[in-house]
Amino acid sequence: MTHTPTDQPTRRASGAVVPVLAFAGIVVAVMQTLLVPVIKDLPQLLDTEPSNATWVLTSTLLSGAVATPIMGRLGDLYGKRRMLIASLAVMVVGALVSAFTSTLLPMIAGRTLQGFAMGAIPLGIGLMRDMLPREKLGSAMALMSSSIGVGGGLALPLAALIAQHADWHALFYGAAGLGALSIVLTLLVVPESPARAEGTFDVLGALGLSTGLVLFLLPITKGSDWGWTSGTTLGLFAASAVVLVLWGVMELRLKAPLVDLRTTARPAVLFTNLASIMVGVSFYVVSLVLPQLLQLPKATGYGLGQSMVVAGLLVAPLGLTMMFTAPVYARLSAKYGPKFTLILGMLVIAIGYGAGLGLMSAAWQSLVIAVVLGAGIGLAYSSLPALIVGAVPASETGAANGLNTLMRSIGTSVSSAVIGMVLANTADHVGGVAVPTMHGFRVSFLIATGAVAVGLLMALFLPKANRAPQLRASSEEEANLERAEEVLRGFRGRVLDASGAPVARAKVTLIDRRGRQAGSTLSEDDGTYALTVPAQGAYVLAARATGHGPLASSATHTGDDRTVALDLALPGETVTA
Repeated sequence: MTHTPTDQPTRRASGAVVPVLAFAGIVVAVMQTLLVPVIKDLPQLLDTEPSNATWVLTSTLLSGAVATPIMGRLGDLYGKRRMLIASLAVMVVGALVSAFTSTLLPMIAGRTLQGFAMGAIPLGIGLMRDMLPREKLGSAMALMSSSIGVGGGLALPLAALIAQHADWHALFYGAAGLGALSIVLTLLVVPESPARAEGTFDVLGALGLSTGLVLFLLPITKGSDWGWTSGTTLGLFAASAVVLVLWGVMELRLKAPLVDLRTTARPAVLFTNLASIMVGVSFYVVSLVLPQLLQLPKATGYGLGQSMVVAGLLVAPLGLTMMFTAPVYARLSAKYGPKFTLILGMLVIAIGYGAGLGLMSAAWQSLVIAVVLGAGIGLAYSSLPALIVGAVPASETGAANGLNTLMRSIGTSVSSAVIGMVLANTADHVGGVAVPTMHGFRVSFLIATGAVAVGLLMALFLPKANRAPQLRASSEEEANLERAEEVLRGFRGRVLDASGAPVARAKVTLIDRRGRQAGSTLSEDDGTYALTVPAQGAYVLAARATGHGPLASSATHTGDDRTVALDLALPGETVTA
C-alpha cells in the first residue's frame, strides 16, 4: 500500500484522533493560563517586583512564540506526531521544574520550558490535514484552533480551586500529569503522518527569531522601570529591529528557511497573520483583567469581592463559549467562507470590549463579557487555520500554521507584557502591595478594542476565497511555458478542470514508488506545471485544487534527460453524504 502526502487522508484515522489532538491543545492552554488565578499574588509568592513577576507569564508566551514555527518545521521534516510528543514532554519537564521552586529565575526557566508545548497546536492541525477526509477537516481544525480558549476557560476555575485549597505548587504537578496523559493518549491513538517536507532545519533562523523577540519584549516589560527614553530601553528596541531585519534577509536567502517569508508575503497569508496578532492581543487581555477585577476586595470601591474559585467560574464561559462556537463556525464557514467568519468574530470581540468598558460594576456583568468575547474569539480563532490551509500547499501546512500560531503567540506575548506594564504602572500601593486600579483595567480594555479594530481592518483586506489571480500578462504566461520546456528529466504539462479550462495554483505533488514525496509545485495562472525527477522509475503525480476533486495519475520516467508531457485533468468537486 502506498502512502501519499496529498489532500486526502494518508492513512485511515480512528474516530478518537480528533478528540486526542484537541485534548493536547487543551493541555497547552491549561499550562498557559495556569497562574492567572494567582497573578495578583505572584510578586509576594516569588518575593519580587510586579514588573519582574510579569515574566513568569511572558516567558511562557515568548517561548511558545518561538516554539511554534520551530516545531512546525521539525514536524514537516521528521514527523508531526513525533514532534507533538516531544513538545508535550518538554512541557512536563518544565512543569516539574516550576513545581520545586519558589524563586524567580528557576520559575521563569520552568515556565519557559512549558511554553514549548505551544507547538502542539500547528502540529495537531497538520496531522488532521494529513489524515482526515475533506468533509471533516474544517470542523476538526476549528476545534483544534479553539482548544486554546477552551482549555484556558476550563483551567481558570480548576486552577483557582487548587490554588485556594492547596499549595500553589500543586498547579504544576497537575499540569505535568495532564501532559503525561496527553503523551500516552497520543502514542496509543494518533498515527504518524508519512508526509515529509524536503530540506534541513534552520538552526540560525531559530536562534535569530528567539533573540529578536526577547530583545523586543524585554524593554516593553521593563521600560517603565528603566525609563522609556533611557539608553537601555531604546538600545534594546534598536537591537531587536536590527536582529529581526537581518534574520528576515537571511531567511529569504535560504533554500529551507525556518519561516518561508515569500509564502508569508501572499496577501491571503499576510493579512491573516496580521489579523492573528490582534486576535492574540485581544484574547489575553480579558484573561488578565477579569480575574483580578473580580477578586479585588469591595473596599477598593470598584473590586467585586469574589473568591478565587467564583472568579474562575465567572470567567470560564470564555472558553466554554469558544468550544460551542466551533460547530457554528463550521456551518457559517461552509456557507459564507472563513473570511466572513473572521470578520464576524472580530466585530463580536469589538462589541464585547466596547460594552465591557461600561460593564465592570457587578459580577454578572463579567459573565456577560466572558460569553460575548468567547463567541467572538472562538469564531476568529476557528477561521485562521482554514484561511492559512487554503492559501498554502499541503507540504507547507505544518510550517504555515506554525507561523500563524506564532503570530497569535506574539500577540499574546505583547499583550501580557503591555497589560502587565499598564496595570503595574497604574497600581496603587497599599501597605507595600501593588493594587491594580479601575483606570488600569479600562486602559487595558481600550488597548484590546484598538487591537481588534486594527485586526478587523486587516481582515477586510483578505482576498476573496477561491479567486485565482489573473493579473499577469500573457508574455509572462509564455515565459512560464518556456521555463517548463527547459526542465530536464521530469514531468511537465497543464492542470485542467473537467471542462478543459486551466486551473491556477493547483498543488501538484510527485510521489515515488515508496510513497515518499519527491517534489511539489503549484501550477501557474495558465495551468502549467513542471517537476524534475531524482531518478528513473514509476511515480504518481497527485494534483488538488480548491473546488475540484483530487487526482492521482501514474507515470513512468526512463531517466534520460528529457521531459515527459502529462496533462492532469481534475474532476469536479466530490460531495460526501
